[in-house]
Amino acid sequence: MSTKAERRAAREKVATYHEEQLGRLVGRLADALDRHRAAELDAFDVDEVAFQYSRAAKELWKFCNLGNVEFTARIIDDDPPTDWWERGARRQR
Repeated sequence: MSTKAERRAAREKVATYHEEQLGRLVGRLADALDRHRAAELDAFDVDEVAFQYSRAAKELWKFCNLGNVEFTARIIDDDPPTDWWERGARRQR
């Protein structure tokens, strides 16, 4: 049985991880928007990036919010998932 302080520390660890990883995903979207403004990407390319961002952010949210927070914190400590962007990639058929 964990203590209240241990659960609070686990929640803080997961929240910090979530924010850091979400910031990386937002950075990819921001880069696509900047490239669109510079006429390097068309609107369809940006839409594809935005769609992948949405899927990746959803997968990250599920990891951080569904299940036991202490277990999730241990995963982050031991072997954190690192490529949420790839998890949001469109599956090839």
